[in-house]
Amino acid sequence: MLELKKKGVVIPPNVINNLRSAKLMIKISESEDSTGDVSQKVDEYLGSVESYLVSEAQKTLDSQVVDLWLRRLEEAYAETCVEKTEEKKFVTGVPRDQKWVRVEPNGNLGCQIIEQMAKESNLVTTTQKDGRIVVYGQPDGIKTFLKKMTAEASKK
Repeated sequence: MLELKKKGVVIPPNVINNLRSAKLMIKISESEDSTGDVSQKVDEYLGSVESYLVSEAQKTLDSQVVDLWLRRLEEAYAETCVEKTEEKKFVTGVPRDQKWVRVEPNGNLGCQIIEQMAKESNLVTTTQKDGRIVVYGQPDGIKTFLKKMTAEASKK
């Protein structure tokens, strides 16, 4: 984005919002199973940002710069896939028919706020030894919970 801004390209607010949302979702789902709804949403956000930036770069920058960007993206995706397979950790106590996310409380979203949002979405929470919270329940409840978390985090 910075390179494009230097060339006078105006980045639309929705692209910046998608990037922020992806960052938040990544924080929420650092140890989420790769088949989860959260990781799919991250891929959607990042795909949208990537497609816009690459298409604008092709119009504005040298082809060598764009090729470098694409190589970097490819390397980043390869590293992410390796990390996901190495870091898969299972959560015990979650029924098979339910989805789950692991959330790490931070300054903006503390334990009480996370637990309250989960309760409002008809979900169950358990706190792990490392301080992270596992939120689980029906898939629709998880989607609602993640939307609430995204909205709450973007307020602050």
